[in-house]
Amino acid sequence: MILDSLKNIRNYASLSPNLLKAIEFIENCDMVSLPTGRNEICGDLVYANVVEAKPRGKEEAPIEIHRRYIDVQIPLSGDEVMGYTPIGELPFAEFVEADDAALYPAGMAARDYFNVKQGEFVMFFPQDGHAPAITAVPLRKVIIKVAI
Repeated sequence: MILDSLKNIRNYASLSPNLLKAIEFIENCDMVSLPTGRNEICGDLVYANVVEAKPRGKEEAPIEIHRRYIDVQIPLSGDEVMGYTPIGELPFAEFVEADDAALYPAGMAARDYFNVKQGEFVMFFPQDGHAPAITAVPLRKVIIKVAI
């Protein structure tokens, strides 16, 4: 997991062959004006999901993991709390290949919680269980999916 300022995101371009495409998109796009839903960048290799998250507490945010994609998550309309648990500390959960996701039951607490401010991003890798979109108010965010 990486948490950093968007102004430093180019420092991570070498982590994945497709990450540079995502970084160029972030640097050259007005993300606030993107429509809700899937926004194409480079087919299934890199795309952006813009979501409107409803208010929810830590106990309502399920932990999720992915195998094929890195998640680059960027809050657009306010700060966001996220949970983190390394995959090695999580029990078995059924992985749904079609969704590239395993979801743990809501109410399962993450090991750690942290705040992501506007102007920052979080990068989650397959070893990172994460519980995103913990917010007291509605939140608009972008999740850029980067194929590994």
